[in-house]
Amino acid sequence: MWVGVRGAVAYQHLSRIQNGAAESVAAVASDPPSAAPALARLASDAQTAHDLTSDPVWKLAEHAPWIGPQLAAFGTVAAASDELLRQSLLPLTTAARSVSADALVPTGGRIDTSPLQQIAEPAREAAVHARAAADSVDSIDHTPLIGVVGSAVGQADKLFGQVAGAVDGLSRASLLLPTMLGQDGPREYLLLVQNNAEWRSLGGITGTTILLRTDQGAISLVGTRSATELTQQSLSTPVDLPSDVTSIYDTKPARYVHNLTQIPDFTVDGPLARETYKRKTGIEVDGVLAVDPVVLSYLLGAIGPVTLPTGDTLTADNAVPFLLNGVYLRYEDPATQDVVFAGAAGAVFQGLIDGRGSAGSLISALARAGDEHRFFLWSADATEQEVLDGTTIAGHLPVTDDRTARFGVFLNDATGSKMSYYVRPTVSLAWVGCPSSATDKRLTLTATLTSNAPTDAATALPWYITGGGMYGTPPGIAKVVGNIYLPEGYELDAAQNSAGTGFAEGVYQGRRVITFGADLTPGQSTTVTVSVTAPSTVTSAEAYVTPTADAALTPTVVATCGALG
Repeated sequence: MWVGVRGAVAYQHLSRIQNGAAESVAAVASDPPSAAPALARLASDAQTAHDLTSDPVWKLAEHAPWIGPQLAAFGTVAAASDELLRQSLLPLTTAARSVSADALVPTGGRIDTSPLQQIAEPAREAAVHARAAADSVDSIDHTPLIGVVGSAVGQADKLFGQVAGAVDGLSRASLLLPTMLGQDGPREYLLLVQNNAEWRSLGGITGTTILLRTDQGAISLVGTRSATELTQQSLSTPVDLPSDVTSIYDTKPARYVHNLTQIPDFTVDGPLARETYKRKTGIEVDGVLAVDPVVLSYLLGAIGPVTLPTGDTLTADNAVPFLLNGVYLRYEDPATQDVVFAGAAGAVFQGLIDGRGSAGSLISALARAGDEHRFFLWSADATEQEVLDGTTIAGHLPVTDDRTARFGVFLNDATGSKMSYYVRPTVSLAWVGCPSSATDKRLTLTATLTSNAPTDAATALPWYITGGGMYGTPPGIAKVVGNIYLPEGYELDAAQNSAGTGFAEGVYQGRRVITFGADLTPGQSTTVTVSVTAPSTVTSAEAYVTPTADAALTPTVVATCGALG
């Protein structure tokens, strides 16, 4: 009875935390002073819930059959809530009470980084406590949980992970941005704008490169060059690639600027892009970034429409279909297309430099882009790269750990065309052998590629979209090469391709890679199924998938080993 009453009261406090946390955390990013009162109320709820679920009677009851695991999980969430709010978020907002996120919006082309320097240490400490709180909730065994407790723990796990990620991002940004913005002297960065209409592993071909310069917070756009222009400048000494790269991707990532993101690891692509750009232009940049038109659409949602040199107006709604398809239908000359692409990227970033848009909207746009594996950053400074390591924007290969098995499903166009715009990848994961934690579990990945091109694509679409048969693929067919990276420690059981073709195998940085091909006529689908097993206690799985032009398709697919398959 005593435990039941205290649990009911604690549940009320935790419910208020769950209902108000998301809005309060969003306020921390956009306007820290405004978040403080709400966070103080939530912190009071968290402390009360923790007190109610940590007395000796409660702790004793945690060892009882059946009800014990429910109480233990509930107590863990209460303690984690207390740490997250009272030791992480509340001190952070207190330290940032005189800081407005909008101070970070460029004024006159310059960003004042002093607010970031002011909160760097509080943000670091807040990130430590937020991660500890998230890890404690993540470590809860969901197997014995039932009903409202199981649901509440699942929601808390997701919420705490998101909050910890946001605070960690703020901490890293406060360390990185001042120096990257030229606090200690001028910096130059190479921005790669990928084109998802022609797939490469991390998104699409590099269509446009932009050289950015920073100095004492001032940002300037130095110039833009197309990948075609840069590729035509021959290299007397091409960049050497490791044998495990060339065994899978040949030497194309080093020979063609378009292929810089063909290797699905931006910690490799960034240095490769830097060295390639240096050999072709003589300019040695301090870092490399990559975005795609979907990211530009998110930024346009924050800064508003821009006008291109051609007179076209680019908006959040039309940016993706126009840049990845419409431009080829409207402008036949590839040189004009390059002007449009360069103008689009330049106009969006000039809008950012001019200070259009609120800090909150810009932060949300970039956070979404990072979460969706559409925004990458590599620094030539080893200390800065160490800060980036472990984040989504660092662009590492998917890593399997003691909690999650991770696949990579990386897709590349092999038509020499822009037919990827019409191909939809659908990826799913399924477990067999759950919820056992001691026996072998089987994990199956299914990837289906479907061409949604018009039935008369061969004759109705411009040659620049179909490829015109230039590289041996008949017009209208979308030719795709897929590389599936298996989770480390898992054995391949079976691999099937509905097209009836086989697989090639390779190894990259210790990861087993199987490669398949698909030639898709309009309306046709190909399904590849891969099954792996391991004696593992892992209970979740993820698959990183090449981001496409469709923002509704999540690039991270998730499955939980929660029930017998």
